[in-house]
Amino acid sequence: MLKTRMTELFEIKYPIMLAGMNWITDTKLVAAVSNAGGLGVFATARCTPDEMRENIREIRKMTNQPFGVNVILRPGQEKKVDVAIEEKIPVLNYTLGKPWFIDRVHAYGGKVLGTTAVAKHAAKAASLGCDAVVVTGHEAAAHGDKATSMVLIPVAASSVKVPIISAGGIYDGRGLAAALALGAEGVSMGTRFMLTQECVLHENFKKMCLAATEQDTIYDTVFDGMWGRVLKSKGAEALQTGGVGLFERLQAALTIRKVLNLSYPAFLSMGIKTMMAGSESIPLMVQARQAVGAVKSMKAIYEGDTENGFLFAGQNIGGIKDIPTVKELIERTVAEAEQVIDALQKKRI
Repeated sequence: MLKTRMTELFEIKYPIMLAGMNWITDTKLVAAVSNAGGLGVFATARCTPDEMRENIREIRKMTNQPFGVNVILRPGQEKKVDVAIEEKIPVLNYTLGKPWFIDRVHAYGGKVLGTTAVAKHAAKAASLGCDAVVVTGHEAAAHGDKATSMVLIPVAASSVKVPIISAGGIYDGRGLAAALALGAEGVSMGTRFMLTQECVLHENFKKMCLAATEQDTIYDTVFDGMWGRVLKSKGAEALQTGGVGLFERLQAALTIRKVLNLSYPAFLSMGIKTMMAGSESIPLMVQARQAVGAVKSMKAIYEGDTENGFLFAGQNIGGIKDIPTVKELIERTVAEAEQVIDALQKKRI
C-alpha cells in the first residue's frame, strides 16, 4: 500500500486528491472520493457563505473521512474562510492571494494547502506556513502556467520541504508513480474525476472527452480572462474567434450576481473592493469576462450545450477511455502505480 507524507498529513488511505473544480465538485463527488480513501475537495466559488456552510454539513452526512474546501482568496471571500474555520474543516485549500488565516486553522488541528503553478510561489506558500502545496503543471485543465509537470515538480521539490502534490496530466497509475519519482508525495486529479459515474458533468461532454485525443484542448485567455486550458468544442472555438461583447459581459455578470444571491449594492461593492485590492486586483470588466466564462461553463456542465458552452479539461483526456466509479478509479490507479514501482525496482536487479 502506498504510504507517503501526503497520506500521513491528511490521514487518508491513498495519496490522491480531488481537484476543487467549480460547478463540478459537488457534495456527492467530494464524499465519494473521501469514502474511497482519497481527499475530496469542495470548490466554494459558486456558493454564498451560507450555502457553503450547508454544503459542508451535507458532506459530513455523507462521509466521516477527511475532506477539504477550496477558497479563492479574492476580496469578498473572507467570510468563506471564516465559515471553513468555524466548521473546523480538516483541510483548507486556497488559490491566489496570501493566506492570513494559517494560525487559526492550525489552532483547531486543521491543515492549510496552497495551490500554485510556479515553483517560487510554492516555496513562498511553504514559507508562510502551509502544511503542503499543490503544484500545477501546464498540462492541467484550467489555470496551469508555462512549465510542464515534468520540469515543475522536481524544481519545486528542490526548494520546498513540505509535501508537494502534483497536478496536471495525471490520469492513471503511471502518472501517480511518475509524480512520486519526480518528488511529489501524491497527486491531484481533476479531469480524470470528471469522467466518473458520480460526476455531475453532462453526458454530452463526457462522450466528447472519451473521444478526444491529447491534441484536442485549447489554451487561451479568452475563456475567463486568464490563461486556461479547455476541451476543443464548437463553443470554445466560437469564443476564440468571436470574443465577448460588452453586452454579453454585463448580462453574464448579472447572471452570476443572481447565482450568488447578491444584492446589487453587494455585487457592485465586491467589484469595487477587488479593483482597490492592489497589484493582484482584477478590473471590473475582467470580472465581467470571468462571469461570461462561468455562465458558459455551466451551460456545458449542466446542459451539455456543445454549441455555446465550454469545459475546462486537461491534455490527459487523450488517455481516458472509460467512466468508472470513483472507488474503482482510485483503487485501480493505486494498484497500477504499485505495479509500475515494483517493475522499475526489478529492472535494477
